[in-house]
Amino acid sequence: MALNENEKINEIDVNEIDLNDTLTFWEKVGNIFRSKSIWMLHYCTGCGAMELPPTMTSRFDMERIGMAPMATPRQADVLLITGYLSVKTLRRIIYTYEQMQDPKYVVGFGSCTLNGGVYYDSYAVISRLDYYLPVDLYIAGCMPRPEAVMSGFKKLMDMIKKGEALGWKRYQKYYDWYKKNQVRALGEVYVKDEFHE
Repeated sequence: MALNENEKINEIDVNEIDLNDTLTFWEKVGNIFRSKSIWMLHYCTGCGAMELPPTMTSRFDMERIGMAPMATPRQADVLLITGYLSVKTLRRIIYTYEQMQDPKYVVGFGSCTLNGGVYYDSYAVISRLDYYLPVDLYIAGCMPRPEAVMSGFKKLMDMIKKGEALGWKRYQKYYDWYKKNQVRALGEVYVKDEFHE
């Protein structure tokens, strides 16, 4: 999404403080167990979603490493954004993310979540997902192959186990910054349709 000079988004230093230094013994134990059983909600926004069925089925079988799909945000741990995001879809993504319980994680697939991909100069596509939601992990590729997806999932599990996947804490700490960016892109964040009135 193109911004003119007076609308530039100020970067935040998410490493300004170490959010990990306050973990108690039981939180560390919880992270070990949490990393072994991850339920994901895949928001299929683009072509990266085509790589999920082979990742889920017998050849790669992501359930053998402890990951399984979930149908609703309130039971999911990980939100997968599998491609480009239109401004209209961003509103639903934020709504979905905020329904998830803490701790929660966001994984971006491919270049679209980083820089808009082939739609980098479109007025209707969000270029940087991390301005609007805290992304814990990006999986490289356009679109990422199942091997890359599995490698990314294993990396996320390691990050959770070590207590390094702290996007949800960043979202709480810098909520005003994220909300300001969301409002700048959307005008307002609330979902308005016949289901959410």
